[in-house]
Amino acid sequence: MMKCGGTSDVKDATEEIQKICDQIRSALEEKAGRAFSSYKAKSYKSQVVAGTNYFVKLDIDDGKEYIHARIFVPLPHTGGNPELHSHQAGKSAEDEIVYF
Repeated sequence: MMKCGGTSDVKDATEEIQKICDQIRSALEEKAGRAFSSYKAKSYKSQVVAGTNYFVKLDIDDGKEYIHARIFVPLPHTGGNPELHSHQAGKSAEDEIVYF
C-alpha cells in the first residue's frame, strides 16, 4: 500500500521498468564514470508526483555490484522522456531501496 506522497512497496522489476531504465543507461554510465558489464533492473519502488519517480535497483556487474537509480517519468501528455534524477553507487543485492 502506498502512503500519500510516499513510495510504494518494493516490487520485482517488469519489462516496462527495464525499458525505462534502458532509456537512461547512457546518462547513468556517464554520471557513474564507467560502462557497465551488465544492466538489469531487479526491483523498484515508485512515487506518484507530477509524473512518477522510480527508485530502481540495477545489477550492473553480473550480481557483484548494484546501483540505485532515481528516474523521473513525466506525465504522458507532456511528451517528455524519462530523466535520470540521481543515483547511489556501490550497492549490494541486499541493500534496501530507500528514498533519495
